[in-house]
Amino acid sequence: MTEKTDFRRTLDSYRAQRGVLRIIDVPDMRYLMVDGHGDPNTSPAYADALAALYPVAYALKFASKRELGRDYVVPPLEGLWWAEDTDSFTVARDKSLWDWTMMLMVPEWIDHAMVDSAITRTRDRKDLPRLDELRVRELSEGRCVQTLHIGPFDDEGPTLERMHHGFIPDNGLRMVGSHHEIYLSDARRVAPERMRTILRQPVRPQEVHHGVPGTQD
Repeated sequence: MTEKTDFRRTLDSYRAQRGVLRIIDVPDMRYLMVDGHGDPNTSPAYADALAALYPVAYALKFASKRELGRDYVVPPLEGLWWAEDTDSFTVARDKSLWDWTMMLMVPEWIDHAMVDSAITRTRDRKDLPRLDELRVRELSEGRCVQTLHIGPFDDEGPTLERMHHGFIPDNGLRMVGSHHEIYLSDARRVAPERMRTILRQPVRPQEVHHGVPGTQD
């Protein structure tokens, strides 16, 4: 019987604890990605993005088991989120201003030919409006701060405020890249108060500015 890999158990980057902000080094990983803009609760583009991602992800899973003898659990849905004003995440929560990239991780042993084949097979079976926008890219986040949020998405604000304006600068770090969420729960099946979401922010050391002799910083 083929052993099934569950990346939520094998990758440290999929581990987090509620109330604990942790600095980790995330390895480079490849993802199936689809971009969009606007409120994920009301935007048709968001639903269409997920409708394109999941059939390809499952086609890859079945091909990996059939052709390579390597089975795995399809990794959790992930999202990169950004906006011109970061307060739209932590304070206003104005989702109409959000840009996003929804993603599903691709195991390292799957090559580009298998991905292309999975996309072609999916296209032959289903008419998906955003399938042609799906791409495969490597994400290099490196050092990050992350924690586990339990509860509704709209209750993330205080945790993000603490992360962005407390923990990160207090540890000599600055934010780079996009806010990253990993959805460990299925929103269709889990009550909002029990939703488990990893909140991640890529960081780098704060820049040190040295004064010029004869001047003041």
